[in-house]
Parts: sequence; structure tokens; C-alpha cells
Amino acid sequence: MKSVAQSDIESLPGIRLNAGDTFRFRCHADIACFNRCCRNLKLFLYPYDVIRLKNALGMTSNRFLDEHVDVVLREENFFPEVLLRMADNEHRTCPFLSDAGCRVYPDRPDTCRFFPVERGLLFDAHRHKPVPVHFFHPPDFCLGRHEDQELTVASWAQDQLAATYDRMTTGWAQVKQLFQNDPWGAEGPGGQKAKMAFMAAYNIDAFRQFIFESTFLKRFRVKPSRVRKIRTDDVALMTFGWDWIKLFVFGTSSKTIRPR
Repeated sequence: MKSVAQSDIESLPGIRLNAGDTFRFRCHADIACFNRCCRNLKLFLYPYDVIRLKNALGMTSNRFLDEHVDVVLREENFFPEVLLRMADNEHRTCPFLSDAGCRVYPDRPDTCRFFPVERGLLFDAHRHKPVPVHFFHPPDFCLGRHEDQELTVASWAQDQLAATYDRMTTGWAQVKQLFQNDPWGAEGPGGQKAKMAFMAAYNIDAFRQFIFESTFLKRFRVKPSRVRKIRTDDVALMTFGWDWIKLFVFGTSSKTIRPR
């Protein structure tokens, strides 16, 4: 999910879909391009994607990041992007693609789930909250766009069981938006502070270990009920980590975590 400025809207690829607008799309095993979209991808993973995938694969988050992820810090960014590492084969396919289809389909990432709709958040100084924007943008080879099934963004999200993904990715996009300006100072984006923030966002098992095996709970006040929940609930810990990033990196006060 991208952060979008009002001035950039018209230059973005695809057809913008407003509320109620329809598009045609259906993907199925009998279509000639089936699984072709699972090749040579630049597929961004968000924190909730990593949680779902590492749990589906029975991995720790540290192992998943090590085996399946490329971490890239683009020149214009101050927080790294996490991309799914493609398989080392002729077509550079998704590592979870098999002859029978997607091996992690129930836990497939947000971007796959919404394809061929791309989403962003429009940040406007005149609005208190960012506004979701949607674009219909299938690749040229996609034949699914010529099928008869007519959809709206809402009906497609419902069809793909995407409501939770949308909510989680939107929450992360609002945290990521804070990194438009450099928060690291002389230490830079490779420093210890940046590594701690990345851990809280993406390496959820290491973050849990940090909370419960360091002096964290002696240095920060956290409600006992919240402590109990984050001990076992990855999603609760993920959103807790976002609050901690806001406090730790940007000094934003939080009702969830308070310095002692």
C-alpha cells in the first residue's frame, strides 16, 4: 500500500476506482495466463503478511526473514522495504508456487489478495484521516480482466476475505508515513535505533523476546491485561510494536506504553 499525494493521483497507472465503480475480473485454473502473475515479482510484504506466512509455514519470524525476504532501503526512504524473495529458477517464480497453485493460498500476502486492484492512502493536509484510493491495474498479459464477473472494490475484498488484511496494512501505512522525513539523525538508517524499529515491525518473535527477556517492562508501563495478550498473540504484539515505534522513534505519547 502506497502513500499518495494529491498531486500524484493523475499520474498513477491504472484506472481509478471510486466507490461503486465496477471492473471485470476472474482468475481460475482454466485461464491461459494462470499463475503467470506469480513470476518475477516485486512483491512488498507488510508486517501482517509476515505474521500470517511465518505461522502458516511453521517458522519463526527471524527464520522467515532470513530465508524468504530481501530488505531494501531505497534512497528516498528512511525505513526499509521488505520484498518477497523469488525462487532461483528460470522464471523467478514465487517461492510458494507449486504445480497445483499457491501453497500458502489461505495466508497469501495482501498484494496477492487484492490483485489486480492496487491500493494507496491519500494523505491530505485538509483531512484528519488519510483517504483510501484504488486503481484497477492488471498486467497486459492478464486475461482475467476479460471474464464476465463484475466486481466493486468492496465485493472483491469480501470475495478474497481481505478485510483484516486491509485494516492491518492501512494501520502499518500510517506508521510508515511518519518516516517521510529522516528520524535517525547522525546515527543513520543503519544504526541501532533503526534496527530496533525494524525488529518491532517485522521480526515479531525477536520483539517478543526483547520485551520479556530484557528490562523493557521495568522501563515502560504497560497494562497487565495487555502484557498477557502480547505474550501469545502475534497480531496484538504487532500493533503494540507500532505504538512503541511511534514513542521510541518519534516521541509520540501513547496510552498503551508509558515510560516509567
